[in-house]
Order: sequence, then C-alpha cells, then structure tokens
Amino acid sequence: MKSIPQPALPFPELNSLQRSAQAVVPASDHNANKLTPHDHAFHDWYRFVLSFPPHLVRKYIQDFGLSREHTILDPFCGTGTTLVESKLDGIKAIGLEANPIAQFASSVKVDWTIDPELLIAKSQGIANSTLGVLVSQGIDDRQSFDEKPKDVRLRTLDDEVAALLLTNSISPLPLHKTLILLECMQQYRDEVFYRHAVLALANALVYKISNLRFGPEVGVGQVKRDAPVIAAWLSEIEKIASDLRQVRGGLFPETQVFLADAREIGRIIPSHSIDCVITSPPYPNEKDYSRTTRLESVILGFIKNKSDLRELKKRLVRSNTRSVYKEDDDDTWIADHGKIQLIANTIEKRRKELGKDSGFEKLYGRVTKLYFGGMARHLAELRQVLRPGAQLAYVVGDQASYLRVMIRTGNLLAEIAEALGYTVIRIDLFRTRFATATKEQLREEVVVLKWKGGGAEQHG
Repeated sequence: MKSIPQPALPFPELNSLQRSAQAVVPASDHNANKLTPHDHAFHDWYRFVLSFPPHLVRKYIQDFGLSREHTILDPFCGTGTTLVESKLDGIKAIGLEANPIAQFASSVKVDWTIDPELLIAKSQGIANSTLGVLVSQGIDDRQSFDEKPKDVRLRTLDDEVAALLLTNSISPLPLHKTLILLECMQQYRDEVFYRHAVLALANALVYKISNLRFGPEVGVGQVKRDAPVIAAWLSEIEKIASDLRQVRGGLFPETQVFLADAREIGRIIPSHSIDCVITSPPYPNEKDYSRTTRLESVILGFIKNKSDLRELKKRLVRSNTRSVYKEDDDDTWIADHGKIQLIANTIEKRRKELGKDSGFEKLYGRVTKLYFGGMARHLAELRQVLRPGAQLAYVVGDQASYLRVMIRTGNLLAEIAEALGYTVIRIDLFRTRFATATKEQLREEVVVLKWKGGGAEQHG
C-alpha cells in the first residue's frame, strides 16, 4: 500500500539534547551485544547474529517501571528478544515482524505450553524413521562421508527455489538428509510439538548443518562434504525441552506476534493499548536482512519463489538498496528535513566524484531518504496505539556505509520523533564500534522518547 504524501514537518534542532558518554550497560564494548551465560534460555532457540541483547531489554523494563499491568510492543521484533524478556518478567507483550521466518521463530520462542517430554519422545520417533530411510539408501547419518554415497540420487530443491540461496551455502549430502528429515517431520505437522521441531531444525541448519559463516555479514565458509543432520537437530530439540522444563507449570502472560509492516501498526494493534515500546529497527546500511535468514527460509518453505521474497522486502523499512522499488515514496515524510537532505545530496555528490555508477550505488542517496521517511511514517502511525505517558526505547546505530558519509541515526530519529509530537528524553550510549573505513568510532545508541498523548493530527 502506498503511503500518503505528508505535509512538511517542523523539524527541530536538538542542540541541547542529552547524549550520554558512558554505556548504559555494565559491559565492555566487545561483550555488550553478547548473551551472558544465564541469558541463553529461550533466546538461544534461534537468534539473529545482530540481535540486541536481553540485558539491554531488562535495563529499560526496569528504568520504565513496567509491571504486569502494562503492555510492551516491539514493532521490529526480529527473533523475539524483547518478547521473551517481557514474558519472563510477567509482562504482556506484542510483536510485529516483517520477515516470516523471524516472525515464526518469535512466536515459537514465546510458546511455553507444550510438554517437553512429548517433544523429546515424538522427535526421537521422527529421528528413528529418518535414520531408517537413510540407511535404506546406503546413508548412515551417524558417520561422515568423504564423498557422495554410490548409487544414491540425492534430493535437491527446485531450480527456482535453489536460485534464491547463496551458492554453496549447504552441501548436497547434508541437504538431502535435511529434506528426508523434513518429509518425516511433516507427517506430524498438525501436532502441538511440530512448530518447535521446525524451529530446532532452523537453528541446526544455520549453525551446524550448513556452510554459512557470520562475521557479522552472512557468507559461505568452509564447504563441508557432509555434516550430521539428525544429531544436530536432536541437540536443538533437547535444548528447547530443557528450557521448557524450567517454566513448566508457571503462569505467564499471553504474547502475540504478527507478520506485519511496522509502518502500518494501526491495522494490527488496538488504539491506546500500548504502554511501552522497546525495539531495534534496522539501520541505514547495505545489510540485506532477508539474506541473513535466506537458507532456513527457503529450505523450510517460508520463501518459495522470487515473488515471496519481493513481498517480504516490501514489508520492510527501506534500509538497503536491494529493497528499493520505483513506487516507494516514504521519502515524502522527510522532504523538508534539511540534515537528511544534505546527507543524501553529499552521498550523491561523492558518488559522482568517485565515478561509482552501479545501479545500487546510484540508490545510496535515495535509500537514505527512504529509510528516515519510513521511520517517520512508523512513528506517526505508532501514536494512535500508544497510551498517554507511554515510554519508548529505540536501539539504533551510526552508519557510514554509503561512501563513508557519516549518518548519525539516533540524532536524526530524535528530531523526527520530536516533530511528530514525542518528547525526546535523552539518547543513551549502548556501545561503540570502530569503523575501519572512516577510522571513526560509531555509536550504537538508545533513543528514549515519551508520548504525552493528545491528538496525533496536531503533530503533522
């Protein structure tokens, strides 16, 4: 759905804005974004490499004084960090996520109703069936093959589907064994444990079965001829069951997760129902977030063709040039924001000076405007679902991905939010990262806002 062009917003200059110099969490920059040893439960079922950490969510739950009477929203919920922490604290939460595999993962990670012993028993039965099929083909998944077993026609993905994957992201024999396991699993697709079993396979695929590496960009590492599939999957099943045992019999609030565009919140969330937002939207850079989850999305059937991939990308705030379409017009929201226009113009000027003429490079300036326009549209839409006094924390980061032109994301989002009627409380430092390209420290920050209430139409 195309957005409606908006009137010019009165963008303020936030010269007096408090920006903290010390990190908001007691951890070194190196460890600030990592899971602590006691944070692995539930979060470790499936997690983006670039996910923000649970301890940061807990910090703002505490700072905002949230309790069981409140409702937390994460409109860019990813793999559910905010949702899991809210549920553990006994606080109702709602998540929105545009990526179907991530939305699925979040919804499973907050479903603690299934019997862990049932999960173990059913999964062991599926494992035995799969082993039986493979052994009948001359393949024993309990040992590694140095070469393709003879006289076995390995299963593959359809050509259209396979074309969506990174080349060599999974080797032929592990893929064959995974597809056999999936076929055996699908006989139980109507049973209560099935979704947890699928998520276990998603995590096993990424970290144990495939050839993927993350650093933090997704790529292909050492290409393995073979990898144990069933044991890797059962290991993930046991991890899930172990965590479920810890909460068995406990009373926890309902958590809902919707597959949706964060710029269209009003279609999903009731008006004046949200007390708090804790979230980390995408940053303006060249990370294609759909690429990070492509392997498991394709193999598990969440993306079946290019049309599915396009539909996914169109639900995303435009943060990289691979998700830009001709009809996009979110940039109308920030047409009169001088700093953003200057940044976009500087990027375009530098592109021409450097002779960068690829199709993607020509979009750098435009995607910068689309990103901030999309965030303005999101923040405008969000106002109708917030209760008066709602508190918000947005984890964002400085970027210099576009020809080394610095983008101070937190400051710019704060200016956009203030123009839309939010009160900017402060900008907290989360951590810093050294950018080798610019030789500068890039700040990752938490923009803390408050919504006092009142007619949203009064604020642009």
